[in-house]
Amino acid sequence: MQLAITALGTKTTLYLAEVLSAISNCKCNVVELRTSQLATTSAAYLLIEGNWNHIAKLENILDGLQDRLGIQFQSMRPETTKSASDGIPYSLETLSLYRNDVIQDITAFLMNRDIGIEEISASRYLAPYCQSPIFSTRFILTIPPEIRLLSLREEFLDFCDNLNLDAILEPIKR
Repeated sequence: MQLAITALGTKTTLYLAEVLSAISNCKCNVVELRTSQLATTSAAYLLIEGNWNHIAKLENILDGLQDRLGIQFQSMRPETTKSASDGIPYSLETLSLYRNDVIQDITAFLMNRDIGIEEISASRYLAPYCQSPIFSTRFILTIPPEIRLLSLREEFLDFCDNLNLDAILEPIKR
């Protein structure tokens, strides 16, 4: 059985060590772990695996940690979905002048074509020399085998030209 957990706290709250200790004490295992620092906030995303009774024990312990450390937890028991082998893994990186709806437009383009989005990271920063706001994105995608890659590339390049985006769409090499 698996449990997906998100934890949100301040940068000064050193909660990750306590969460990992609780996972170990409950005889559960970390399958995946990601952390990010966003402004003054710290976020952690964990996928945990264990027996149902160990997962239930961990859920109870997380409630106590949340109150004691002043952090927020959300958890969910994920259902089994189709595997990542049901498509071709691709990386997509874009760069453009900052606009509020850039990430929404890219995500809508992908989702309208039933392309799986496995991961997104994005950031805004000031360009060197001219100090213009730049928006950079990186997607990890799963492209279904029935989608013709050449057609998708052409369609995506037209999409990027219309939005004045610079993009690289390439397979992930293992």
